[in-house]
Amino acid sequence: MRETLATLRRDAWRGRAIVLDIHRQVVGYALLIGYWSNELGGEVCVVDELYVTHEFRGRGHGAALFGAIERGELWPTPAAAIALGVTPSNSRARRLYERLGFAAVGVSLVKRSRLPLSG
Repeated sequence: MRETLATLRRDAWRGRAIVLDIHRQVVGYALLIGYWSNELGGEVCVVDELYVTHEFRGRGHGAALFGAIERGELWPTPAAAIALGVTPSNSRARRLYERLGFAAVGVSLVKRSRLPLSG
């Protein structure tokens, strides 16, 4: 997480870290990362990570985050799409995402690099 935050501070074009602050208490965060998609015809905002503390879940904060992204309040340019991944066992989050209109598209295949990361 420290490396991610340092990278976003250094290279702001890569994305944003958003904090959910309720009554001066940090109760969640989201990491928003962008990339250009030829297939989707524009900038994609990837919600790389979304976390809300247990006691603040189910209160509409996740839905509010996605609404703010769609309205252009948290992303510098109009997003052609919002993308995210969800752990198959996280049925509560999956229900939220599906209710908000997210649908599975294809299958992402990932191979981690064995090269050392520079930093």
